[in-house]
Amino acid sequence: MENELLELREKLGEISDLESSLALLSWDQQTYMPPKGAAARGRQQATISALAHQMLTSPEMGERLQRLHESRDELSDDDRALVDVAFYDYKRTACLPGDFIVELTLAQSSGYEAWVAARKNIDFPSFLPCLEKLIDLAKRKAEYHGYEGSPYNALLEDFERGMTAEQLDSIFGELSLRQSNLVGKITASSNQPDTTWLDRNWPEQSQLDFTLLLLRDMGFDFDAGRQDLAQHPFTTSFSLHDVRLTTRTSRNDLFSCLTGSIHEGGHGLYEQGFHESDARTPLAKCASLGIHESQARAWENIIGRSLPFWRHYAPLFLKHLDSDPAKISADQIFRAINHVRPSLVRVEADECTYNLHIILRYEIERALLEGKMAAGEIPEAWNARMKELLDIEVPDDASGCLQDIHWSVGLFGYFPTYALGNLYAAQMFEQIEKDLPNLWTEVEAGQFDGLLGWLRRNVHLHGRRKLAPRIIYDSTGSEPSSKAYLRYIEAKYGKLYNL
Repeated sequence: MENELLELREKLGEISDLESSLALLSWDQQTYMPPKGAAARGRQQATISALAHQMLTSPEMGERLQRLHESRDELSDDDRALVDVAFYDYKRTACLPGDFIVELTLAQSSGYEAWVAARKNIDFPSFLPCLEKLIDLAKRKAEYHGYEGSPYNALLEDFERGMTAEQLDSIFGELSLRQSNLVGKITASSNQPDTTWLDRNWPEQSQLDFTLLLLRDMGFDFDAGRQDLAQHPFTTSFSLHDVRLTTRTSRNDLFSCLTGSIHEGGHGLYEQGFHESDARTPLAKCASLGIHESQARAWENIIGRSLPFWRHYAPLFLKHLDSDPAKISADQIFRAINHVRPSLVRVEADECTYNLHIILRYEIERALLEGKMAAGEIPEAWNARMKELLDIEVPDDASGCLQDIHWSVGLFGYFPTYALGNLYAAQMFEQIEKDLPNLWTEVEAGQFDGLLGWLRRNVHLHGRRKLAPRIIYDSTGSEPSSKAYLRYIEAKYGKLYNL
């Protein structure tokens, strides 16, 4: 048994190394790779993907996992968790043919490059053939996995294990109604923030410099990570000691770089927080993307958009921007960064409208997978739903259906995890405030050790030992729901706008 476990860990380590190499190639493609390298990069990624797939789905791996799984009651808790997760991954991956993996990887690489060009040139038709190919591959993937109900369930399982489209319909129905009502009340309120002071060009390098200071304060280890620029901010990890954040700057949007870095910093702290003994195993990964997103949303919104946070950081932030701290108060920044106004861009949406962006995308991609919508109909459907949900006219596809990277790399079923992350974060914070009575005093002093320690103990160190619902229940004493999130935004914005 011991030899079987040692051999399993060695093979899983090799697979992890290949996956890390893939992540490095993808990171480079989105940050520094010259445009003409795209075709070769696609082939490189396809080759490594095929090798990783062959190793995980080999008969030897399957037989070893079957034997260990049959003897799981004899294993230690750690070994049992590893075998259970590895056996799940094996069964999930083994149903996908190797040639399909190669075809999908090539389509993802070419889809990304086509999306970048289409977004830049505001040319959806040029992206359409790649998108149609990726949708077809997503449908085939769902068939390989098998599913009950909607084919969307088969793809959602990759990102939020155990969640179904039927459950999402229930959750999103409540969120859509309550958040739409809240936005309507806020829009009608006469207590609107003064944002005229934001109308200027802000130095981009100064924005970046400040984010490095802030990330260090949050606890991000720059000896085990770095931050770079990318067209679409993301976080990736090659090991517990090599975690890469990306952000983007804007001369006209003061908070874009800041909130992007805090958000990705939350992701990065999670990636740096797995247990050392789980390195090079599938346990050193997130429980779900909803849990991963909860870490980013907790830092970005609940902390980074709070008044105690700005009471500490306003003077430092303004000095970095060569602005006079005496002329702009922490309260002004707090009101401005929480300004509620429907917007075109998801990643820059406020807390009260963000989930509505997710609902729009969820509805479209589910319709695509169920054959109720053709890819060519996306722009029209997108624009119509934006008008219905947010009362916004979409001027062009670059700020509409081409704004997100996800569909260009075949990530169908991913978007709902963003909304779930908001719900999980709020639910955790209700408990954190009970467990850490000095939390907001510490935040106002720029101290985050207590908060990070709570997240390490209750979320990060578990990796994939627990599913998302178990992490939420064990850390908060309640099943996952939207109740805490709705209490949070209705209380916060009710006070801000005198509702």
